[in-house]
Amino acid sequence: MPKVSKKKCKLQKRGPDCKCVNKNPIVHLGRYFIELDSVLVKGVTFWFRGNSNLEWRLIPSALRFTSIYKRNKALNLLNDFKRFGELKLRKTPNADEEFKWVQLAQHYGLPTRLLDWTKNAAIALYFACQRVRDEKGKEKDGAVFILNPIDLNKEAFLKEPRIFDPNQDVKLIKRYLKLDGTKNLRGLKTIAVDPPWNSERIMLQQGVFTLHGSKVFTLTNNQVPSLVYLKIGKEYKQKLLDDLERIGINEMSIFPEAEHMCCYLKWRENLEIDESDK
Repeated sequence: MPKVSKKKCKLQKRGPDCKCVNKNPIVHLGRYFIELDSVLVKGVTFWFRGNSNLEWRLIPSALRFTSIYKRNKALNLLNDFKRFGELKLRKTPNADEEFKWVQLAQHYGLPTRLLDWTKNAAIALYFACQRVRDEKGKEKDGAVFILNPIDLNKEAFLKEPRIFDPNQDVKLIKRYLKLDGTKNLRGLKTIAVDPPWNSERIMLQQGVFTLHGSKVFTLTNNQVPSLVYLKIGKEYKQKLLDDLERIGINEMSIFPEAEHMCCYLKWRENLEIDESDK
């Protein structure tokens, strides 16, 4: 895995603003699901997010910048994405399908006010177990965050205790997508949105989103008290990736593109180049 840039570390490095629930290290996949079982409630919906660096906050890429100027610049890239997308993309959303445009931009790595989550706890663990280093070359612990999306939306809109839908809740979601990078203490709170699975990647990853408003950019316990995380020790990441491989969770199974298939095949045969091969 590539090293994390100093700039990126500076923007993200704060640490989780919620409770860690595992007292003991997660050393294998069985322990992971035992810890999950202590948190999850039968019949209640939960979403998961894996961060390869425990110190990264739950904040969308476009809103991580410290200056309003850069946040606005990042959000405004969507206009260029729409213009160039007509040439670069096989199929584009309709002009009035704003959320689909933002979702598509997120898919291709453009900064937006969306934050990726998944309905699959094993996929979240895969992302949490990716090896990442800080600017000093030190490997970092990971984290799997656990979110009750209905609780989140109830905190934002008390009379609407449900997960929002881009088709059913068009007017509400458009209010968020019109926001710029300005913070507003009386502004909109973060909400959970279940998007259309309109690409193979989002389907394979069982993807869902939090859509962040203007009141607070970072998702914390203050917005959703039930938000917690499981710490993934850096020394156990490889063992957990091996366990996930045995149940079919790997780079090729969750990324449909051919380049990810090639990366997976190299990883499977332990053909990643290290210093001894140079």
